[in-house]
Amino acid sequence: MRVADVTLPESDADDQWCELLIHTATPEVGKQCTGPGEIHEPRELKGRAEGETRTVLGHPALTRILRQHIADEQLRPGDLFFQDENGGLLAGSVIRRAWRSARRAVLAPHMFDSPTGRCAYDDRNTRLTKWLNDGIPPARVAEWARNSVVVLLSTCARCIERAAAGPETAARSRGRPT
Repeated sequence: MRVADVTLPESDADDQWCELLIHTATPEVGKQCTGPGEIHEPRELKGRAEGETRTVLGHPALTRILRQHIADEQLRPGDLFFQDENGGLLAGSVIRRAWRSARRAVLAPHMFDSPTGRCAYDDRNTRLTKWLNDGIPPARVAEWARNSVVVLLSTCARCIERAAAGPETAARSRGRPT
C-alpha cells in the first residue's frame, strides 16, 4: 500500500476514521511460480472485476499510527508504507517475524501458544465473528467487511448458528401448532 492510497482525516477532525484504498493483492508466491521470476505476484482482488478497487475503513487508532509513521519516516505519496531498505516490498519472512514479536508482546503465554491471531488475517475474522455474536445484522457486518452476505455467512457459519440460536428457538415456538 502506498501513502497516496490512504485518506487520513485532518488531525483536528471529530471523525478520525481513515480510508485505505486497495488496488491489487500481491501475494508472496515464490520466484519459481511467477512468469518474470519475482517473489510477489500482483493479482486482482478476489471477487472483483479487473481494475476494481476496495475501500477499507481504518480505526482511529490506525489513523494515529499511520500519521506518525508518515512523519517519522518522512514518507511521500508514492512511497510504500512499509518497505525494505531499497524502498521495495517487505519480504514475507520479515512480516511474519514482526507479527510473531507483536503477538508475543501483547498476548499471555497460553494465548500466544494457541491459534489466536496466528496470522494477521485471523484478526479480521475474529472481528467479524464478534460483531455477529454481538447481534449486529449480517448485512451490516458484510458491508463493513466489504464482503457479500454469502461470503460472510460461509466464513462465519458456526458463529451465525450460535448467534441465531435465540431467535431460531423463538421462531420455532411461534410456528408450532397449538
